[in-house]
Formats: sequence, structure tokens, C-alpha cells
Amino acid sequence: MDDVKIGEILLPGSEEEQARQEKTVRSRFWPVMKKAVRHIPFSRDVIAAFYCATDRQTPLRVRGILLAALAYFVMPFDAVPDFLGFLGFTDDIAVLTMALSLIDGHIREHHYAAADQALADGVDGNRSADR
Repeated sequence: MDDVKIGEILLPGSEEEQARQEKTVRSRFWPVMKKAVRHIPFSRDVIAAFYCATDRQTPLRVRGILLAALAYFVMPFDAVPDFLGFLGFTDDIAVLTMALSLIDGHIREHHYAAADQALADGVDGNRSADR
């Protein structure tokens, strides 16, 4: 996946686009994460990114980048379909890695604490999604 395409995916978008992406991410994140947690070596960071993206204290541009990356992650059919196991998550990993590098420093300790709790709960969105 080349940088131009990743760059296009990670455009923060308008507030309307971000609201649409947030709705998609909130509804699909936990089921997808539960399947992907074994395949993504930095799952803690991805879950912390979810909490950062849904935190109203996070700057709008940062939220937009994270929501764009997480929306790509939760979509079932992207450049490499996720049903292909680890191979299916390689494009998602590339997009998420780029997003995390762009927003470096904006994921706070309380986002990581919530991610740790979600992992301890077995990545159960019912108990973890609204921390």
C-alpha cells in the first residue's frame, strides 16, 4: 500500500464526515477488534486510539485522522479483505501505523488505562466501550 493512498485514507475530513465515521467506528470497533487482537502486535495502541478518537477533549484534526484510520480498520472489505486472517489485516496495520505516527503524543495515559482495562476484560465492548 503506497503512502499516497494511505495519506488519502487519513484525511481528517469535515465535521460531518467525522461524525459519520465515528458512528461507524463505535458500532463496529469491538467486534472487529475481538477478531483482530491476535493479529495486530500493537492492539493496545489501537484500542487506546479508539478511546482517543472518541474523546471530545482530543483536538478535531487528531480525532479526524484516528477516526479515518479506525473506519478503514472496521470496514470488512478494503484493499485486502479481513477474512483472510493475518494477511487480511496487513493493510489495516499499515494505515493504523501511519495514523499513530501522525498523531504521536495525543494518546494520553487515561486512553492507555482504558485500553488496558478493555484487554483485561477480553476486548469486550459492552464493558469497555464507554470508559
